[in-house]
Amino acid sequence: MELQGSCRCGAVKFSCLSQAPVPFMRCYCRQGMQGGAGQRINRTGVHICRKVSGCGGYAINIMAQADSLKVTGRENLKPYRLMLPAESGGALQPSTNTRFFCKECGCHLWAQDPSWEQWCYPFAGAIDTELPVPPRSVHMMLKDKAPWVVPQVGPQDDQFDAYPDLSIEEWHKKHKLWVE
Repeated sequence: MELQGSCRCGAVKFSCLSQAPVPFMRCYCRQGMQGGAGQRINRTGVHICRKVSGCGGYAINIMAQADSLKVTGRENLKPYRLMLPAESGGALQPSTNTRFFCKECGCHLWAQDPSWEQWCYPFAGAIDTELPVPPRSVHMMLKDKAPWVVPQVGPQDDQFDAYPDLSIEEWHKKHKLWVE
């Protein structure tokens, strides 16, 4: 499915092809630099959805083919990489995950990570194409949700304190929503 997206002010527009276009996964993660005794730090730095989503305490991303991503207004993009403590301690190092924003209006557009180089992860709120309605939702990283957030969990929804059992691809295939 071809997805068209843009920022609020129109300075950045993009398109990409998605085999997994259903916006089903709500991520409540917080900024991953918690550290501290006994706490695992995510090396990719993907634990920032709650802070950058600007909405109800979670972000919804979908998955698209990275090699299909076409961008106009690239000069208006601002990449952001979370700084994390080095594995050996000491100086901070950038995460592998890069999130892209419009530098004019601040709209969060997509994320990419070389760990999954074949994919990019557009944020559902930046997509202009009408997306399919999910038959059920997955609520992930609930252990990190803000205290004021009351997840709107449907009777068919799945809930996870950390990562879900299925990847975005596996979920789409299980529910026969994968687009070939």
